[in-house]
Amino acid sequence: MGIGEPLTNVGSRPAAYGPVEWGLTLVVGLIWGSAFLWIALGVDHLTPGVVALGRVALGAAALAAFPAARRAIARPDWGRLGAVAFFGNAVPALLYAMAETDLDSAVAGMITSGAPIMSLVVASLMLRRLPGPYQAIGIGLGFLGILLMTWPSLRGAEAAPGGVGLVFLAVVGYGISGNLLVPLQQRYGGPAVTMWALVVSAVMLAPIGLTTVAESEFTAGSVVAVVILGVIGTGVARSLAATLAGRAGAPRMATTTYLIPVVAIVLGVTFRDETVAPLAVFGVVVVLLGAYLTTRAIPERE
Repeated sequence: MGIGEPLTNVGSRPAAYGPVEWGLTLVVGLIWGSAFLWIALGVDHLTPGVVALGRVALGAAALAAFPAARRAIARPDWGRLGAVAFFGNAVPALLYAMAETDLDSAVAGMITSGAPIMSLVVASLMLRRLPGPYQAIGIGLGFLGILLMTWPSLRGAEAAPGGVGLVFLAVVGYGISGNLLVPLQQRYGGPAVTMWALVVSAVMLAPIGLTTVAESEFTAGSVVAVVILGVIGTGVARSLAATLAGRAGAPRMATTTYLIPVVAIVLGVTFRDETVAPLAVFGVVVVLLGAYLTTRAIPERE
């Protein structure tokens, strides 16, 4: 990180969301909404270390096929890139895989949906400024909606304290890395920042993943799940998320996580014949309202 360089930055487009920002939000939210399923299928037969290494390595390989992702990163920025790789890729990838060996996905989804709050707190500390009134109210409403939406599904859930703690630490990592990558994305673009960060993450996770290969059973279902998780859920989704962070800022980018429980409800009703409580439906409305307020224009600093 350069001397005197701000730790983070507001988005290059602080105005209200346009078609591009909404499109990125919906696509990333839909992809990440299914990520818990792929992780769960992966750890059914593979160790958490193998799943974590596989997803970041496959994500990097997928992005490497695009010239924009192979753009060189200047030497002074590698320290910041390494921090993004550690807090935003390597640590969360391993912690989620470890957590979902004994943690109910509803609990993991609820905690993950608190990422915008953590991102906003980190951004406020880094920028030394309070969030705009719309953003603060929107994030508060969004978190309230998440609680309303997931509360009915938590009855009987396996809320293991250890797993909850792991997911919470991953969310803290997202809050830090999401803010650190904003200046990088604005200089190099989302694909390049994401690919090189995933390459560094793969190096970080290699010792853990490779030493636990013998403990894994490479079944077709688990392997396919990790491939989808890596190529689409990690490479493509994180590249798009980085692009959105550069345009809208880290706290507003993090509101894509509000869609995770929404996607889970739709998939459950459509493909698993699940029922949705009225309180959960109301929670969806509150979440969408909060997300809308969070995407409003950011007031200029006085």
